[in-house]
Amino acid sequence: MQLRLRTGLDAEQYVAARGWRDATLPRCPNHPDGGCSLARHGTYMRKTPRGTRIARWYCPESRTTFSLLPDCLAARLPGTLVDLEEAVAAAERAKSLEAAADAVRGDPVQLPGAMRWLRRRIRLVRRALAAAGALLPEPLAGCPPTVLAFRDRLDTGAALVRLREAAAPRLADLPTPLGYATRPPTRARRAAALQQWTGHDPPPCGS
Repeated sequence: MQLRLRTGLDAEQYVAARGWRDATLPRCPNHPDGGCSLARHGTYMRKTPRGTRIARWYCPESRTTFSLLPDCLAARLPGTLVDLEEAVAAAERAKSLEAAADAVRGDPVQLPGAMRWLRRRIRLVRRALAAAGALLPEPLAGCPPTVLAFRDRLDTGAALVRLREAAAPRLADLPTPLGYATRPPTRARRAAALQQWTGHDPPPCGS
């Protein structure tokens, strides 16, 4: 389970200060009144930004691991919220998705791969913006779920970071990469969940 780590640091500052060492989890989210054996459970590394580690804790009684994600990082997606937002903003400003994908994907990759990379981020960010707009009707009532519109409405160049702070008590209800809600089930899993049991096989003929 991911939880918010409020640090006020950007990604470079978090890595330089080794912010994971100062992270604390005073009580278990599953046992707020105590009574469990919550203990620090080391850290895990994220590929980007380079050198980033995330502090985590483990509750044996509920068999749950908790990780404290700093506000600067995207949830369940590589990189920072600022970089993610800027990629989507570039796509919204560009004359075509092809031009935006070619410009924002830094590592060597062919254009079709870059476009898939960018489309996924656009889809995830706009889904998160729509959810945030519904959760925070003021001052976001009627705001289109685009990065540029949210930046204008919030008067900031870092809308996702601002939204994570504003929606802090409800991050478990917001979809990633802004919040920490688990991903929706795949189509196959949804179909399996709705499929009725067909019952026992009929008896053989003549029995």
